[in-house]
This record gives sequence, C-alpha cells and structure tokens, in this order.
Amino acid sequence: MSDSNLLNGRTFIMISSTASEVSADDPTRFVYEEEDGLIWGGYGGDTVTHGRFVGTREADRVEITYVHALKAGGRAGGRSSSRIESLPDGRLRLIEEFTFDGDDTPQVSVCEEA
Repeated sequence: MSDSNLLNGRTFIMISSTASEVSADDPTRFVYEEEDGLIWGGYGGDTVTHGRFVGTREADRVEITYVHALKAGGRAGGRSSSRIESLPDGRLRLIEEFTFDGDDTPQVSVCEEA
C-alpha cells in the first residue's frame, strides 16, 4: 500500500465499535483526504454532530488525532492508530485502535469503504 494518496477522496462507514453501539440508520461516515502521506478529513453520524481529524499514513498504518462535537452535548477527542486492509471486492477496511483524551481504556472500531 505505497500509493502516496491511497485514501484521498474515500468514504468509510463505521460497522462496529467497542466504544458505543453503531446506529444501523445513521452510522458514522468518515471522508478522508490524503496528500503524500498527510491525512485529514471530517466525519459525522451516530453520536457525532461534527468531527475532524489530522494525521499521517505510512504503508498500511494511519496515525491520527481527532476531536468531535457530540449530539448529546460536549465534545470528545483522542488518538488512533489504524491498519488498512484490502477487501476481496477491492474496497478498503480500517481496523482502528483508539483512546479518548483522559481515558486510557483501549477501544477498537472497524470501518469499511462505502
């Protein structure tokens, strides 16, 4: 996975998370931008009104910092490390290990390309 813009313009949908139940009607959708290994983008859906992230990608690893506004009020932020996998149909899957600021409890989510 050496393409320097591999994630650019791709949208991913959360299919599972240990941090919360994923809404079947309104799952979180992530839109990725990438330029030469620099990653940034936005997301929303499920428990999130609006979120942003920025980070880097090297080969099949993505490291980001994120912050989002919660539908219930307040905000949350943290750091994550994702592994990129190829699905049999050519789409990508992200397996993300993350923590929230102020809580070192490790969490895991899975997102698949829309």
